[in-house]
Amino acid sequence: MAALYGYALVPAALADLDPLSDQAMGEVRGQAMVAMDVTGTEAARRTRVTLGLDAEVQTNVDSVALGDTGDGSDVAVEHLSLGHISTDASTVQLDGQTYAVNEIVPFVGKDPYFEVAEQSGEVVGFRVGFNQARGTLSGDLNQFSGQLGLDLVDDSGTVVPATLFDGQTNATNHRATHVGIDEAGTDCSAGTQCAPLTNLKTLDVGDANGDGTVGFATDFFIGFQEQALDWQTPEGTVSAQPGVHLNLPTAMQLDLQTLQDGVPRARTEYIDRGQGLF
Repeated sequence: MAALYGYALVPAALADLDPLSDQAMGEVRGQAMVAMDVTGTEAARRTRVTLGLDAEVQTNVDSVALGDTGDGSDVAVEHLSLGHISTDASTVQLDGQTYAVNEIVPFVGKDPYFEVAEQSGEVVGFRVGFNQARGTLSGDLNQFSGQLGLDLVDDSGTVVPATLFDGQTNATNHRATHVGIDEAGTDCSAGTQCAPLTNLKTLDVGDANGDGTVGFATDFFIGFQEQALDWQTPEGTVSAQPGVHLNLPTAMQLDLQTLQDGVPRARTEYIDRGQGLF
């Protein structure tokens, strides 16, 4: 009898379901967890998959080498860390908040995405990144390929975009080892208006608000290309050469003395292993 009674409820419940009108459907609001966008033509097509989520991390990686060819790497970083650990409860962090001592100050990435570039049906490159990113990135940048969004103040007080160099003071965005000002008197081997990238132990990823805090950057990504490609960002186009391209926007402005002295590393570990990470 109970079984028959339960069975009898089913058609009654279904009978109460009415289709939504077009107007009612138009009033529904929501956001997909996964969005796919396809642009271009068969000759040159981009497919981008975006996840509608936020990630807050503090992570450490001993060593990263990308695009290694035996004689070097496109990107080589030792002791890479995203996010850091607070050492002063009174310090206002990038997000405008204070954190207790030993509390994690996370690297925040919003809407992570994966994008594939195709030409005539063949994959010629892909990239991964965040629609929005903010936080500290620490490490020993031994070799760097890509764009480093950093401003420098020269001796006259003029603010200029930093330029990447090799050890012989040749300006380059491929396997750079130094950073400085692109002027006639610059000499990376002598340390004149130039310093090793390893001097930049911690970088503030984001967009400076002008009040000491940092907003979200919209062009933080790493790309892998078989050929030169242009990647679209909200601000325009980023040109990437074949190989690995790290697009690293920072909210930092340094004078030459600070560049020479070096930017200290933020604390990224709870245990002192004697490697300068504590």
